[in-house]
Amino acid sequence: MTGRRRTRSTVLPTITNRPVRASARTAAALVACASFAVGCGVVPGTTGGSGDDTITVMTWAPENTNATNKPGVPAFAQAYARWVNAHGGLGGRKLEVLTCNDHNDSVSAARCADRAVEENVVAVIGSYSQYGDTFLPSLEGAGIPYIGGYGVTNAEFTSPLSYPVNGGQPTLLAGLGKELARSCGPVALVRPDSIAGDELPPLLNSGLRAGGHSPSADQLAEEDATEYGSQSARALQYSTDDPTETGCVVPALGDRSTTFMDSFRRSREEYPDVRTATVLGSVDQTVINASGGASGPYEGSYITGWYPVASDPRWDGMKKVISEQAFGDNRIDPADAGVQTTWIAYTVFKKVVESLGDGEVTASSVREALNRGLKVSTGGLTPPLRWKFQDVLATVGFPRLVNRDVTLQVVRDGRLVAARKGFTDVTKTLQNADLN
Repeated sequence: MTGRRRTRSTVLPTITNRPVRASARTAAALVACASFAVGCGVVPGTTGGSGDDTITVMTWAPENTNATNKPGVPAFAQAYARWVNAHGGLGGRKLEVLTCNDHNDSVSAARCADRAVEENVVAVIGSYSQYGDTFLPSLEGAGIPYIGGYGVTNAEFTSPLSYPVNGGQPTLLAGLGKELARSCGPVALVRPDSIAGDELPPLLNSGLRAGGHSPSADQLAEEDATEYGSQSARALQYSTDDPTETGCVVPALGDRSTTFMDSFRRSREEYPDVRTATVLGSVDQTVINASGGASGPYEGSYITGWYPVASDPRWDGMKKVISEQAFGDNRIDPADAGVQTTWIAYTVFKKVVESLGDGEVTASSVREALNRGLKVSTGGLTPPLRWKFQDVLATVGFPRLVNRDVTLQVVRDGRLVAARKGFTDVTKTLQNADLN
């Protein structure tokens, strides 16, 4: 594992909606004094930033990159703001959503966070980035809460200013491993050769181990590759080493999982019995349709998710927002886990603002409301959410992971449907994970 490439391009982040108003010196001053109400002329997170009774927040995600892209995340956030404002705002206040493109790049992700500080946002909501270790320190220094990130890195489950709404990759992989232990022979994990990818094998193996299964084979792949022929061949070879058991291949490559499956389809002709399994975010209904539906490689695959399937009526509120404010916007797919997470994150933020009543909405007041133990219902899309400083998973490095429930789905006749009713709690599985 030594000598691996960790470089990223340094493309500047794209900001929409508002001009840059603060100089680099002002931004540095804001970071230095954001946590103190005395001695600073401007505190990041004051309502509207200028006393205009507007609540300003930010949502970011990568767009137009050669790896994972989540354009639906900022697009839905802006649609949500239009919907809220068309229905009287948040407690009579206008909601303004700024967006930023982190380009799947650590420098750009940090600059998105710095811009959030410059713009005096109340919170960063419903975003996606692989670089939590890079951007969270800037938010922490300014006291800006990070509500409902995608959960792609472990840093989102350790920062005291992070308020995740799902269990991220930890719960999905632990839940998937637990299921595969019941039905698979040798398991091969194909995952990105990246820092975020390094966190995946121990989580999948925690579930496999809970079911009495041996660890998976860890196969590295470039995140932005255009084909995965050699990785497919190696994964198939490993998963068929034991002729008495049918093995499983688990691609966890985000948007590149589709590219992997194109190569895998060709390579598996000699191994028709090998099954695939993955996590939501790497595969959704759109991907299944594009890969051949019932005749494609995902038929029969188990897929773990955080939420009910997209056809569940509990998503009707989100779909109403899309219908009213983003009809025809093909960036926004209601079956996309990023869009779904953004809906839940803004639902949480709306409940926080409502809890403050006529009080000032600031980064500090939002944090205090959440830290006091505000309990948020999401209409059954998740268990009731409440964030505490101490939690049952603090001992294994996930003190902010408050939602440990996953759903098990399966591809039947080309459709992603619920494999079991309700949610599965993976707390005990994660408590036994070897993450060192």
